[in-house]
Amino acid sequence: MKTIHYIHGLVLIACLAIVSCIENDIPYPRIQPNFTIFEVENQLKATTIDSLNRNLTVYLSEEADIQNVKVTNYNISPEGSSITSGDLSAPLNLTSPVNVTLSLYQDYVWSIKAVQNIERYFTIANQVGASVIDVPARRVVAQLPVGADLSQVVVTSIKLGSVKAVMSPNLEGQTIDFNTPIEVEVSDYGRQEIWTIYVTSSKANVTTERVDAWTCVAWLYGSAQSGQNNGFEYRKSDEQEWSRVPSAWVVHDGGSFTARLIHLDPETEYVARAYSNNETGAELSFKTGKIVPLPNPSLDDWHLSGKIWNPWASDATSFWDTGNKGATTLGDSNTVPSDDIPMGLTGKAAKLETKFVGIASIGKLAAGNLFSGVYYKTDGTNGILKFGREFTQRPTRLTGYFKYNCAPISHTSKEFTHLKEKPDTGTIYIALADWSEPLEIRTNPNNRQLFDYNAPEIIAYGALEWGHSVEEYTAFDIELNYRDTQRQPRYILVVGSASKYGDYFTGGNGSVLYIDDLKLHYDYEN
Repeated sequence: MKTIHYIHGLVLIACLAIVSCIENDIPYPRIQPNFTIFEVENQLKATTIDSLNRNLTVYLSEEADIQNVKVTNYNISPEGSSITSGDLSAPLNLTSPVNVTLSLYQDYVWSIKAVQNIERYFTIANQVGASVIDVPARRVVAQLPVGADLSQVVVTSIKLGSVKAVMSPNLEGQTIDFNTPIEVEVSDYGRQEIWTIYVTSSKANVTTERVDAWTCVAWLYGSAQSGQNNGFEYRKSDEQEWSRVPSAWVVHDGGSFTARLIHLDPETEYVARAYSNNETGAELSFKTGKIVPLPNPSLDDWHLSGKIWNPWASDATSFWDTGNKGATTLGDSNTVPSDDIPMGLTGKAAKLETKFVGIASIGKLAAGNLFSGVYYKTDGTNGILKFGREFTQRPTRLTGYFKYNCAPISHTSKEFTHLKEKPDTGTIYIALADWSEPLEIRTNPNNRQLFDYNAPEIIAYGALEWGHSVEEYTAFDIELNYRDTQRQPRYILVVGSASKYGDYFTGGNGSVLYIDDLKLHYDYEN
């Protein structure tokens, strides 16, 4: 018995020695924890959640104290994630980004930043142009006509802080001597700032500030003394006679005025100038852009590769793509060509059908979709897309034809369980952006990254949605709402989906959206 125990002991010692030599080099899984909800007090619109770069952007109203922002609600996915650095229970000072570390096996640092647009203005009687308000330097500069008396300046309006700010002295309605700069104390949330206001004589009574040339449209900007006969004139560069921009096309804001000049010829050189009474500003030359159509706008060109239908000819370069590569991992293509087309048209239409793909209860809901971009790859049963195609022109509208079969929502993610059995929603939208590269879209909940029309890179956006069936083909017209007339796009994004929340695998099995005859327009009617 002793011998047996002795042998067992030797074996045990040998095993322990072997185990002690084995390193635990099995890596922990890399699962990035993400914010799925992030809400604060006095929030203006939904937080932008960028899970690829791990950024949160909150948009604050004027009522918010940016140095004391209270977080009211947030959610982190997946379960088991935790905050290991940073305190969201205390108010945040978002005058600069704040970092928070989320942990699940590894640490991931997220940055929280705020955007707060405070309306500030300063106007005086007989002002030329708009005041320059330099927020970082806390300085205001306004101009009067040449030779104006700077000792008798009437301040017509002033606001240099939030809606809750108090100014001392309050200059509004006062006649002030601006031969020397005036200082104003602005008190906001118990903090004081000193602003300096300058009033000078303008070098010219009328100025042509700039021209933003599109394709059939140009935006003209000028400044002159407020209350005068101010406007713009234009002509083709090879003509001598000037035409005045109709007054109905001109918008006045004190001494600044802007015109939307329409019905211009594409790829044509023009000259424009501002005028005030009998005086004119400098002449600015500009050239209009090209009319560029969408590739395969009739959606007639398709080819079949295995089970995958692709919306371009086999010998052509792709512009459109679909989620078919993801859907066919468990079933068949759910965006396909269709002979069901609008009356009077020929060729094909795109049929986008939301389907549950899989066997029995094992599978996923796949929303029928079509988009300008590339289906990049499949991550498990999730898609990774590249949204957007290179494009530098500025269209004004997208038109086409659609019809829609609206099914009740049959499948939801946990974010949208409240939508179960409610009518599905079909959508078509268009956006112009100045991304540095196509936008990567990820539908995996662990690192979800979706399109956000509020993102700062979006220059223009327009959308239509339908929460009911439209049984006959109907024309649609989506106007692009521009946020800036000067920024030039780098990408165009056009998306159609039979289920608005398809990125969250939420929609109605059997919802079908037909799309045909897409067309970009480059002018305004009036």
